[in-house]
Amino acid sequence: MSTRERYVQDPGDPLWKVPASGAARFNWEYDEGRERLLALYQKGKDKQWDANLRIDWDLEVDPQDPLGTPDESLSLHGTKYWAKMTQKDRGDLRRHYTSWQFSQFLHGEQGAMVCAARIVESVPDLDAKFYSATQTMDEARHAEIYSRFLQEKIGMLYPIDDSLRSLLADTLADSRWDMPYLGMQVLIEGLALAAFGMIRDTTTKPLPRQILAYVMQDEARHVAFGRMALRDYYRQLTDAELREREEFVIEGCYLMRDRLRGLEVLENFGIPRQEAAVYTERSEFLHLFRKLLFSRIVPCVKDIGLWGERLQRAYVDMGVFELGDASLDLLMTQDEEAAEALDATRFAAEEAARTAEVTATIAEGGAAD
Repeated sequence: MSTRERYVQDPGDPLWKVPASGAARFNWEYDEGRERLLALYQKGKDKQWDANLRIDWDLEVDPQDPLGTPDESLSLHGTKYWAKMTQKDRGDLRRHYTSWQFSQFLHGEQGAMVCAARIVESVPDLDAKFYSATQTMDEARHAEIYSRFLQEKIGMLYPIDDSLRSLLADTLADSRWDMPYLGMQVLIEGLALAAFGMIRDTTTKPLPRQILAYVMQDEARHVAFGRMALRDYYRQLTDAELREREEFVIEGCYLMRDRLRGLEVLENFGIPRQEAAVYTERSEFLHLFRKLLFSRIVPCVKDIGLWGERLQRAYVDMGVFELGDASLDLLMTQDEEAAEALDATRFAAEEAARTAEVTATIAEGGAAD
């Protein structure tokens, strides 16, 4: 079946062409490079993995309850529409919300793959090119995983959200080589990590937990890479150049906070867009997500040196200014540990099952004797 046939809404032209500008940069200086970045490059090579082997795709997923998260997380919960819904209607709503969320993850990962390839092309430093090449492979794997989950387990996709499309277009169309870093590694990856983490920590279903934990382990390296490269570069910029990048961050943060809401899901259930927006804005889950959204973006922005007065005022207005003092390193370490703990639990269970099987086989052989 064509992917197009699985879209809930018409995605438009199957190819989206973003006009590109800027130079491809070659570097003939094959020196050793920056030690920390090359160490990250080595880690990126060591941590490559095969989605077909590491993820247990045989795990069943109920399309009517793909994540097992509380119904209170749905913006319609407790409304007059919810009261009128049958159990099947509510299951359909859960399926559509999961499809919308994971579709945005899928489209964002393809955008991340393109941005990482753009960094390979345009960044002037060879050590950064090396690491970006490993990230391009990571993002390809993530897009593969989300595509498979949506098509095989959920059975439907949503088109890319207009706000995500706009942010990707702005990121890719800018000729300055650092903008794919800033737009993707800081803003879009920060948004994705918040969404991934919220679902990873609340889902009761093993397959989506595996997917999100393993993807987040990769993303922890990507954020570290962006921080290193941008921190070094932004120390060299003038105040005017820094303010230009801060304006980009401010616009992108307001865009993600105010417009990534999934209203099209509710519209598919016959709820007028204006009314859907009201219900969504009342959702405690959305307010919690917005807070978590900035838990990774704000400290990263501050860390790389974008912390001018106007940017600080914007974060005060959003109610997230205090997050600038959060430990991004701690969050990244926790993401790494969550994936490793999941691996340890799974492998221990598999080993125990194999041991039990061998013991039973030996016992049967002894009884036969």
